[in-house]
Amino acid sequence: MSRVYVCNCFGVTEAQVKQHAEKGACTPRQIASACKAGTDCGSCVRRIQALLGRGAHPGRELVGQTEQAGSVLADLKDAA
Repeated sequence: MSRVYVCNCFGVTEAQVKQHAEKGACTPRQIASACKAGTDCGSCVRRIQALLGRGAHPGRELVGQTEQAGSVLADLKDAA
């Protein structure tokens, strides 16, 4: 089994990040507290976000949801 390193600075593997996530870490900061990944050069933070199921720009997801909600409200107004 090969090890896929997420954080080369501290030698943290993808499996380790996933283990910390299973134990409740749900943000890159919580992962950093658990194993230091992302606290030196920071180049692994986006990969950590991806492993946690968050995009590099989580606000973009909210923009899409806001636009969708506005469309639904417009449809309701038209129906009334």
